[in-house]
Amino acid sequence: MSSSSRVSIYGVPDQDDAEPPKTRDERKYRLGDLVPGERSQFAYNYDFGDYWQHVLVIEKTLPPQEGIRYPVCLAGARACPPEDVGGISGYDNFLQALKDPDHPEHQEFLDWIGGTFDPEEFDVDQINQKLRSIR
Repeated sequence: MSSSSRVSIYGVPDQDDAEPPKTRDERKYRLGDLVPGERSQFAYNYDFGDYWQHVLVIEKTLPPQEGIRYPVCLAGARACPPEDVGGISGYDNFLQALKDPDHPEHQEFLDWIGGTFDPEEFDVDQINQKLRSIR
């Protein structure tokens, strides 16, 4: 068996998903069902067109606290790249264009992003507000 056939893929199943491995319906699983525990890690692919791959490490698990709605973000760093920026190379071009007022795409990207973008910004309260809106 090849290593790719042993990989479990979770997401929203596609009716045309005929080739193995088939996508398992992500809505039927919880993180604890998929990750063996502390010090384990897994890869998460976001936006298969631009192929943003994230490696997540489970550093520690704690029992849930009463009165807290999960999930909760405890910390983080840097802003997420804008949606549909074009993968790693597109994001790099985007950042270069924003830094350089003479770049041919500078104004176009400013208009597209709505005026400003700080790649170093991270607001844990804003992230948690978005997480609370998930049902």
